[in-house]
Amino acid sequence: MHDPLSLRRLARQWLLPAALMTVSAAASAHIVFEQKQAPAGSYYKGTLMVGHGCNGSATRAITVTIPDGVQGAHPQPKAGWQLEVKRAALAKPVQSHGKLMTDDVRTLRWFGGTLADAHFDEFVMLMKLPEQGGKLYFPVVQECENGTTEWTQVPADGQTTRDLKSPAAELEVVAPAGHMQGHSH
Repeated sequence: MHDPLSLRRLARQWLLPAALMTVSAAASAHIVFEQKQAPAGSYYKGTLMVGHGCNGSATRAITVTIPDGVQGAHPQPKAGWQLEVKRAALAKPVQSHGKLMTDDVRTLRWFGGTLADAHFDEFVMLMKLPEQGGKLYFPVVQECENGTTEWTQVPADGQTTRDLKSPAAELEVVAPAGHMQGHSH
């Protein structure tokens, strides 16, 4: 037979913290990138994790706005979902693979599928990140069977995404490994 004191100690050390983490994760379940950092100037496979629907209602569409400075976003198709890619004129044309680009992808939309509120899924895109570091925010609109949630808030100076009720997905663009600030070849 197990010692009751050992079982209480086990519960206090492992079960209670695990339960609290589960409740905490559910309470703060936003749409976020799986990898929250990526090197500047790199091609980044951004995996947005969708952990729930809208107040108990299944997700029917996810629309992501691509921030300025990000180039050539491509969505990964998902079985059972349709894709819509919208382009817009760039404020300043850029060179890409030897061609002058005057427009680029500004929104990606997956729609027509169903993601039950009790399930999670991932929506994946490939993109080229800007050469300079800093934080990028990807506003996401989650359309559900009953209602919509706009994950579009961007932190003001002195705030973080944790301070917001419905934050946009955040990606921190960092200097590539081995790159020294202010040093170039």
